[in-house]
Amino acid sequence: MTDDLAARFRAAVEAGDVGAAVALCSDDVEFRSPVVHRPYRGREALRQILGAVLTVFSDFRYVAGYDGEHGHVLEFTARVGDRDCQGIDLIRGADGRVHELTVMVRPLSAAEALRDRMAPLLGG
Repeated sequence: MTDDLAARFRAAVEAGDVGAAVALCSDDVEFRSPVVHRPYRGREALRQILGAVLTVFSDFRYVAGYDGEHGHVLEFTARVGDRDCQGIDLIRGADGRVHELTVMVRPLSAAEALRDRMAPLLGG
């Protein structure tokens, strides 16, 4: 995992450019949601999810980044309705592509608000 890939992903998300973020991912990228048990697979699923997230989160900003041998963590803050949210994007990649994106959020009330607002946007 290179810092450059994480930096490009971060820049795309901060710019609200879903297409650029998805373009950094492998065709079979795996997205692990903070509120859904099974992972989503593929660029089109990720495109839909990231698009919905941009409408649900307000005041989104990355506040820190951490790099390790096997991936990169981007810490963020946001609001979901009236709930403050803290979370991370755990990015794993190789060959210049994101292969896994796992999102975790806290507190539970923010995760529940996220689930409730995302479900109608994702058809579930």
